[in-house]
Amino acid sequence: MTADVIVIGDALIDELRDERSVREFVGGAALNVAVGLARLGHSVALIAMVGDDADGDRVRTYLQTFGVSLIATRSPLGTARAVSERVNGEPTYAFNNASRRRSIVFGDAERAAIAAARGVVVSCMALDDPAQVDGLRAALDGSDADLFIDPNPRAGMMRDLDEFVRGFDRLLARAKLVKVGDDDTELLYGSGVEPVRGWLRERGIPVVVSTRGRGGARVDTADAVVERGIAHMPGQVVDTMGAGDAVLAAMVSWVLTAPEPIDWAAGLERAMDVAAATVRHEGALLQIPAQPGESYDKIET
Repeated sequence: MTADVIVIGDALIDELRDERSVREFVGGAALNVAVGLARLGHSVALIAMVGDDADGDRVRTYLQTFGVSLIATRSPLGTARAVSERVNGEPTYAFNNASRRRSIVFGDAERAAIAAARGVVVSCMALDDPAQVDGLRAALDGSDADLFIDPNPRAGMMRDLDEFVRGFDRLLARAKLVKVGDDDTELLYGSGVEPVRGWLRERGIPVVVSTRGRGGARVDTADAVVERGIAHMPGQVVDTMGAGDAVLAAMVSWVLTAPEPIDWAAGLERAMDVAAATVRHEGALLQIPAQPGESYDKIET
């Protein structure tokens, strides 16, 4: 199985609850990024744990719809599920046992896919499991792919905070780009995003993308510092769940396709436009903004 980009992490069913109803979407941060990259024109494979159950069938069908290949680790606990309660538009999560005990086996198929890829994206992987981190590191040793990391920690999915931080740290030396949000750094380090951003650059990470919710986003490289606020476009913000995943997918796509030297200002502006279109739709499916004056290219799940 050959794909331009391999995404590694979670795939699950998002159960959204509010005062009106209960709705379900196929999701997971890594799955969202994988589908987003496919929407942006890349050939993509997702490495994730998926159960042999009805929810797993929904995940498989959804990925097939968007042309994303799945390399699945079978889950004896069934498919992961996240229950999201909305408070003032912001999600809070509870996770089932399959989410909390998610695991990926890096076997022959996984290693071959990583070796053949141009880019490898890690998002919401169980970095608190040393065996999984070891497996990924060994697979990366046989690959020349650029590595993009979003730790994307979730308190309800995490078993060991200190081990998660260590697992993240063990991958950094290989990373081309690291994305962190202010909620991530608060959970992992008890800190705002600014000092962590500086620490990552001091560690030699070539590109650091940091997000601050309504405060916009920033790209730090050796040659440029670029900031952008949230993009404004018609329509109300409906659901912020997929905003960070949309930014990551758009920035990975930009790095893999933009000519050198990379125009980071244009790339970040594009990413913020993509995120703005995405949050104007319920669920986390990446939405592609249209040209100025046109409505965005909204795709229903």
